[in-house]
Amino acid sequence: MASEDLERGGGMKNRTNNSYLPGYYSSTYYAEASESHWTSWLIPLFVVANIAVFVVVMYVNDCPKKNTRIEGACVAKFLGRFSFQPLRENPLFGPSSSTLEKLGALEWNKVVHGDQGWRLVTCMWLHAGVIHLLANMLSLVFIGIRLEQQFGFVRIGMIYLISGFGGSILSSLFIQHNISVGASGALFGLLGAMLSELITNWSIYTNKAAALFTLVVIIAINLAVGILPHVDNFAHIGGFLTGFLLGFILLLRPQFGWVNRQSRPADAHVKSKYKVYQYAFSLVAVVLLIVGRNPIFWIIYCWVGDAVQRREWK
Repeated sequence: MASEDLERGGGMKNRTNNSYLPGYYSSTYYAEASESHWTSWLIPLFVVANIAVFVVVMYVNDCPKKNTRIEGACVAKFLGRFSFQPLRENPLFGPSSSTLEKLGALEWNKVVHGDQGWRLVTCMWLHAGVIHLLANMLSLVFIGIRLEQQFGFVRIGMIYLISGFGGSILSSLFIQHNISVGASGALFGLLGAMLSELITNWSIYTNKAAALFTLVVIIAINLAVGILPHVDNFAHIGGFLTGFLLGFILLLRPQFGWVNRQSRPADAHVKSKYKVYQYAFSLVAVVLLIVGRNPIFWIIYCWVGDAVQRREWK
């Protein structure tokens, strides 16, 4: 399985995400611009970590030594042991499928029957090639840095990591004959969190329709990328759903006009920090994520499974 040709549908599934966020966080969308801002350091650290892991993977891959030349010669031989697999084997300028599988790619059989659940996490840090890595890291910079500046490293870090795990779970349910790698599940989790943040903090936006339309278009374009060959859209959907639910819990903003206790006069009217519907959304999200173990995944799994069976019968 690991040595199958990518061009023939074997090998690896890439979680590629080409996100672009044109002004979603523009000040024209906010009714209040006096929020504190954090310095972004965690997202740049994630970017460095992903690049470092890819360098290690290419070092272990060592194409000149291990290439059988069945699929052609190594690409960029001047890089020595860091040179890429033949393009017929991996058109993304990266390592072999066997190397990725060895270093922690998501593979259903090993997770379910080999007790290697750690692959649900390690696959987030692996990439199929330079093109795959660049696409995901540019998307992470565009999406993550702004979110971290707005909400801090703790909340955004939690959403990124948990969404990546959620994307791996859904991917492992559907991708059972190929390996899967990439950070797109985590990236789509950030997109999902952005959507739920917009919904739950609806009252603080001045240009609600523009903000919603912009974000929906961004999400639709990125989900459409999943239709392309060798792209793992199940990781995208799983990460998006997880991030969407987490956003209702972690990305609440005080309602417009709320004043901190230390800043208001003694005789001032006490206004609730959050609206009732914000608490309601948070409660429902907690139930779905924890108590129900995210049954949305299973609803989608059953629905898609039934559709596939009907198609096979036809």
